[in-house]
Amino acid sequence: MKPSIPLAAAAFAATLAGSASAETPAKIAREMMQAVFTTFDAEAATDLLAENYIQHNPAVPTGRAPIIGFIPALQESGIALTTHRTISDGQFVVMHNSYDSAQLFGADKLVGFDVFRIKNGNVAEHWDNLTAKTPPNPSGHNQTDGETRISDLDKTNENKALVQDFVDTILIRGDMSRLGDFFDGNIYIQHNSQIGDGLDGLGAALTAMAKQGITMKYDRIHQVIGEGNFVFTMSEGLFADKPTAFFDLFRIENGKIAEHWDVISEIPSEMAHQNGKF
Repeated sequence: MKPSIPLAAAAFAATLAGSASAETPAKIAREMMQAVFTTFDAEAATDLLAENYIQHNPAVPTGRAPIIGFIPALQESGIALTTHRTISDGQFVVMHNSYDSAQLFGADKLVGFDVFRIKNGNVAEHWDNLTAKTPPNPSGHNQTDGETRISDLDKTNENKALVQDFVDTILIRGDMSRLGDFFDGNIYIQHNSQIGDGLDGLGAALTAMAKQGITMKYDRIHQVIGEGNFVFTMSEGLFADKPTAFFDLFRIENGKIAEHWDVISEIPSEMAHQNGKF
């Protein structure tokens, strides 16, 4: 039996409506952050957070209830959230954020990466790295400016593989003989507060650190998340001999690393939960 034209049209319209209203992982993550840090809407946040929300921020207890309970204090503090970049890869969403009036988190102005895992329409898990906002670096760039446009979606997997190879080869194994494979000559825009542009800027910073007896070593990659020309990595290692979390965001252009943002944070020995940093 063939469906009538009106019935078929209604079914088609319903399909379109369902597609239009579909909640993407990025949209869910953005709405949750807005509810917690902008509108201070506990009801909306409760709807968006999974009840058994897994927290990896070392200072915040795990679960949904601590987040909801913290919202009144956030509102009273006057905290202000700005999101500079958002990339989405399957169930994972990375947001590059800055926070003003963030004294509740240890500084007036903070910059950080927030990483979320979305499950069944809710924010189910969260990782982050935060650091104080600093003056521009030797090349005049700050921690959040630079390119924001997502492109080259068809090259996502290729770009993720490039960045994973870079972190593994250069930052973990220290095979500097391959450094040139990952860059277009000296073209490299740097947003790390202490490092200038180009490979020569990176070399100068590493030399200065070595003179001060400061070492930086990546030991393991925990996550690689990418969308088009942007790839994010979450790694752990040592900085100045202290356990450290390295959150790095790379922009790829024509198959080479062209731009870099990062947040580096010491991993405390004691946390408000048993979930670990990663």
